Amino acid sequence: MNYTDTVNWMFSQLPMYQNKGQSAYKADLSNIILLADHLKHPENQFKSVHVAGTNGKGSTSHMLASILQEANYTVGLYTSPHLKDFRERIKINGQCISKQFVIQFIKRNKAFFEQQKFSFFEMTVGMAFEYFAKNKVDIGIIEVGLGGRLDSTNIIIPEVSVITNIGYDHTPFLGKSMSQIAKEKGGIIKSKIPVVIGETQEETKSIFRKLADDHSSKITFADQRTDVSSYKSDLLGSYQKHNIRTAVQTIEELTYKGFDISNDHIRSGLLNVIKNTGLLGRWQILQTNPKVICDTAHNKEGLIYIMNQLGTEKYDHLHFVLGFVKEKNLDEIIRLFPKKASYYFCKPQIERGMNAIELKAEFVKRNYKGEVYNSVKNALKSALKNAKNDDLIYVGGSTFVVAEIL
Repeated sequence: MNYTDTVNWMFSQLPMYQNKGQSAYKADLSNIILLADHLKHPENQFKSVHVAGTNGKGSTSHMLASILQEANYTVGLYTSPHLKDFRERIKINGQCISKQFVIQFIKRNKAFFEQQKFSFFEMTVGMAFEYFAKNKVDIGIIEVGLGGRLDSTNIIIPEVSVITNIGYDHTPFLGKSMSQIAKEKGGIIKSKIPVVIGETQEETKSIFRKLADDHSSKITFADQRTDVSSYKSDLLGSYQKHNIRTAVQTIEELTYKGFDISNDHIRSGLLNVIKNTGLLGRWQILQTNPKVICDTAHNKEGLIYIMNQLGTEKYDHLHFVLGFVKEKNLDEIIRLFPKKASYYFCKPQIERGMNAIELKAEFVKRNYKGEVYNSVKNALKSALKNAKNDDLIYVGGSTFVVAEIL
């Protein structure tokens, strides 16, 4: 099999959460433990940082990788989902995993994978861990895929565990209350491993304190400890200050573990996240006149930050190119959007994508106006045609919408 055949085989093996949603979720770690044993436990062959949270875990992971790269460490970075190419999920010092490694890893293990019926995500986690181990990374930044306690990445014993924040997302799997979701994400807290919580939230603070206490783990709330007013990042958007705080506090914990990271490394790392890691889709300005901005924010809490950020922009008229996945609670999301704007509804090209006609109907019954388009690109094309030079076009609602215009 060539690279395309290999990746298509991985996508087709079992339901993939990116496409299928809830039916792709597995409710225990037995498969990934079996896979790690088969691969001779590559996850034990490199140091790591484990990053969970409802929002900001991707940006925080990339910030951490960039800072560590500036400090001359060889850094593995595992994130999900990808925007354009599967290989974005697995990087070392900003370089995607080689196509040849992907091909050979699957070829070597294909019979075992088929026998055990591993999920796409389990195979990908195993691939990442083996890639990092074989390339002898100094440290791997490992982003949780979904939740924490039962996530396939949760077989590592990291140097630091990180939980950015808690919000209402993926509630069919993680629970319908903040406390239930916090317990699931807090499942990455390990015995005597320090944990950094990005944002102090009244509903979850005591839960994290108890989990840390139960595991004899030092707990730090970054927003209570870290002043980041002097730090700047190339990741635009005022909401990134939360992620900067979390990253800086995590780096401080790593220095206690013997990592040699200076304040200059931190500053340089934060200013060069995109260059060092290739991160895309975070308040990314695609053009000016009219200004087009895209962002992967896809839940209530993330979109609140986006609306606040849009409030700082100057424009004559606002245009929204929007698409969502099916399982979103639209009632609480729609009310965040201004009525005085033009809307262009579209469906991301995945099975989980919400039908654009149904999406428009949900907005219309709440007195919004907009039109339906048969693709994200056509929706954006129409917005560009209608917008004047001093208008602003925002593209988002889903990671998969953003992926189609990058």
